Amino acid sequence: MKKTLTILGFLAVFPAGVALADDDCFVPMADWQPRDAVARLAEENGWTVRRIKIDDGCYEIDGRDAEGRRIEVTVHPATLQVIEFEYEDQDDDDRPRRDREGGDDG
Repeated sequence: MKKTLTILGFLAVFPAGVALADDDCFVPMADWQPRDAVARLAEENGWTVRRIKIDDGCYEIDGRDAEGRRIEVTVHPATLQVIEFEYEDQDDDDRPRRDREGGDDG
């Protein structure tokens, strides 16, 4: 009997742990905050927005932080809570840059 209760307890807790690890947002569109609210959130945090898109049902902000580092921020669409904040790899910034006249900087 004790073994059965232990197994049932484990099974009752296990699905909740899996749900907490999920990065997807499951919110009806009627409950979403508008895109302008996401832009205001970014501005309040000192982020420069390059693009706001929807990924896995969440808002995703691509841009730069106040120090100019590339960031990707996942935001809950209903609460505007930051779910994930990542600094992007700097590999994209290693491309040759061109000045206004079309020549190479290097």
